[in-house]
Formats: sequence, C-alpha cells, structure tokens
Amino acid sequence: MPGTLYLVATPIGNLEDITLRALRLLREADLIACEDTRQTGKLLAHFGIDKPMTSYHEHNETARTQEMVAKLEAGANIALVSDAGTPLVSDPGYRLVTAAIDAGITVVPIPGASAVLGALSGAGLPTDAFRFCGFLPPKQGQRKKALEALRDEDCTLVFYEAPHRILDALLDVSAVYGERPVVVARELTKLHEEFLRGTAEEVRARLAARPSVKGEIVLLIGKGSPIPSDTPVEEAVRELEQKGVARMDAIKQVARQRGLSKREVYSKVTG
Repeated sequence: MPGTLYLVATPIGNLEDITLRALRLLREADLIACEDTRQTGKLLAHFGIDKPMTSYHEHNETARTQEMVAKLEAGANIALVSDAGTPLVSDPGYRLVTAAIDAGITVVPIPGASAVLGALSGAGLPTDAFRFCGFLPPKQGQRKKALEALRDEDCTLVFYEAPHRILDALLDVSAVYGERPVVVARELTKLHEEFLRGTAEEVRARLAARPSVKGEIVLLIGKGSPIPSDTPVEEAVRELEQKGVARMDAIKQVARQRGLSKREVYSKVTG
C-alpha cells in the first residue's frame, strides 16, 4: 500500500508556532525531506524528534523527486518541510507534489506558519483580495518591468525581498507606484519583529537611516486610488504626477486604463 506525502509547515521564527499535528506527523514519518538538513535538525532536536532526514532543495529537486516517489510507492510516509514556513511557497516541492499526484500518492497539507499571511494580517492594508508574487527580480530593469506589469491589479500586492535589495526595491516601487501605501514587515514572529508603514519613499528613508538592514522581509503594496474614466486625459495624468508618478509612467498608466496608445495620451498632455 502506498505511503502518504505530508507537506508540513514549520515556524518562521518563533518555535512555538508549530501545530500539535505537525509535531505528531514529524514523529511518525519514515523520512523527513528538508530544504536544509542542518536547519531542520535544529527544529527536530528542540522537540526531541529523531528521524531520518534527506536533503531536498532547488539543486537536487529533479533527481531526488524520483527517489522519493519510489519510496512513497513502496509504502513510506514522507514529511516535506522547508527551512521555515509553508512548503512550496517560494520554496522547493512543486516537482515532488506533482510527481506524487501523478503516481496516485495521497498528498496532505499540514497548515501552519506563513510569512505571507502573517504579514498581510498585520499590515493594515486591504485583505479582501491580494496577490502573492514571490521574490522581485534582482536587477533593476527587470524589477521595474515586473512592478509595472502589476500596477493595474486591484488588490494588495505581496512580495518577498532580500534585506540587501530592499532599498533598491523601494526606490523602484516609489517610481512606479508613487504614493500608494506600502508596508515592510520584517523579522515576523522573531524578537525584532516590526511593521514599517507609509509611502515607499517614507519607508525607504527610515530603513536607509540605519547602519544596515537585516532579517527576513515581506513587502506589501496597497491598492491605488482609481481615477474616474470620465476625468479628462490631461487631468488624469496630472493627478498621477501630483501623487509622485513620473510623467511618462503616468502617461503609460492612463493609456492602459483608457485603451489608448501612449502617443495619443502624450499628444493630449503636451498639445
């Protein structure tokens, strides 16, 4: 009889944020597949759990997937964990889950800590609709292009960002989104947890004043204020400029909203 693949959420900082069900299944599993066996080993040692572990990360996902599917088919119960939080959310595991499903293996999620939901619930931004976009591209050109592609989304945007890139990212957020509300959630559930709220420019200034920026970061961007479609094109562009959006970015945004070409909007603004 085939085994079961359990996707076990682990704490993102505070070790108390693990469920009783997660602890039971980690104790009962035949094998624990970890992003980093050293990191998971610390968690298991803290709770007195002694189980075989195997590494499963982005560099060995392809080869290791077939090995684990074979073990599952032979009857082993495997718990998949990431270094922190919910497996597969910007972490390895997608290949294993799809391969297990294709092989007829039962896949069971064990919910728990999630940096995305933790940040969203404490940010103070609208939660009725949101879009999680993973990590922003590391290079400025690609990052700005990604931000521009999401500008018309009518929901809160949620990203992960590295501490050494957050200042550059906020600079691009300011250029693309102007004065939309922004929240940087840092070190969630840990000793130095904090939420920085304001415009991208304001939050960036506070972080830039520090000797360095450290820790895990979730970046959230609130909804924009829609401009009524009956507002004259020139006025619509001017309103965006007053909110801090660069003129050409404002022209592009209005053109998209109205179904016009950038040239048409530009001629109305400059004519």
